[in-house]
Amino acid sequence: MHFTRPRDLVVAAVLGLVLGYALFQFAYGDLPRLPTLAGITFALLAVVEAIMGYTIRSRIKAGRVTASIGIARSVALAKASSLAGAFMAGGWLAAFAYVFPRRDELVATISDTRAAVVGAVCSALLVAAALWLEHCCRTPHDDERPTTRGTTG
Repeated sequence: MHFTRPRDLVVAAVLGLVLGYALFQFAYGDLPRLPTLAGITFALLAVVEAIMGYTIRSRIKAGRVTASIGIARSVALAKASSLAGAFMAGGWLAAFAYVFPRRDELVATISDTRAAVVGAVCSALLVAAALWLEHCCRTPHDDERPTTRGTTG
């Protein structure tokens, strides 16, 4: 498994932005109001993953890692979380891009704008925490290895 690349996160965010904006463009009138605290779930996940990162990092530095399968699962969790967070950040930014210019026209857009900001910030926090967790799962020798060009994956 390869560590998350920035281009993977950009692709996920752009995909979320495009799909989210298309959804709002065609179906905003049929959607319920966005809950203001809907994005908080990602902030809670970010806190959990940041704590996991600090724990794993301290165990690796102390040489107390006994099960490498747990580290591999943490890397998989971090990779999935960073991609999901990037996709949802794009979706929340799409919501913001759609509702913010219309806040003077529709009453519902005022609360939806707040929800979009909270969701985008919490999604960005999840991406940051997931990348931190992924970084903490590297062995001390990973930072010293030269990267090879032309590797696919």
